Amino acid sequence: MLFVVFASGVILAITPSVGSAWSIARKQASTHHAPFPGPPVSKRFSSALIATEDHRFGSEPGVDPFAIGRVIFAGLTGGGDQGGATLYQQLAKVLYTPNQGGVPTEIKQIALAIKLKFSYTDPQILRMYAAVVYFGHGFYGLQAASCGYFGRQPNHLSWPQAAVLAGLVQAPSAYDPLEFPKLARSREQHVISRLVATKNLTRHQANVAMAVPIAKLTANSGGCRA
Repeated sequence: MLFVVFASGVILAITPSVGSAWSIARKQASTHHAPFPGPPVSKRFSSALIATEDHRFGSEPGVDPFAIGRVIFAGLTGGGDQGGATLYQQLAKVLYTPNQGGVPTEIKQIALAIKLKFSYTDPQILRMYAAVVYFGHGFYGLQAASCGYFGRQPNHLSWPQAAVLAGLVQAPSAYDPLEFPKLARSREQHVISRLVATKNLTRHQANVAMAVPIAKLTANSGGCRA
């Protein structure tokens, strides 16, 4: 344990500051013609995202407390991706280590995630995340995805639509609701179940949400109308 603590301190010391995160997010969003920072992230999407990707978001120190030890152990033993990345880690990956992999990169992402946690508020983290993450089908950012898939602004998303979008961030091409509606449906069901588990939805609300076919959710795809 002392080794892990020492190694963590060294890693934090040698990784760069995250003071540039906001400007990097702005630049990435601009590249994809996404508004930044845009409006606050819609409640339904943020609830679905947190329930599925990082249910301890806001209370954790930027990472799973055991993640540092797992990744360092993997590095020492030649192991692979340890999984379980928090939203802070996912944001660190998009902003600072895109298209990079391997244990050293994972270690860097952990350090950056901790710095992001203590440098920005959680609403700011969510706004950066929502502005730069890829949702598939050429849609970067929450607004483009919400309008592109459903023809409505993010603050008007229904629960099932929010669940579909939250389910996309791990495998945006595989769960594209326009191209692969059956796979998107299965992923939506998983997200809805997580919303129930985290008490964001009742079982009855979940059943109502899952009663809406994917085809109906995407009936107005193609962009938001002015």
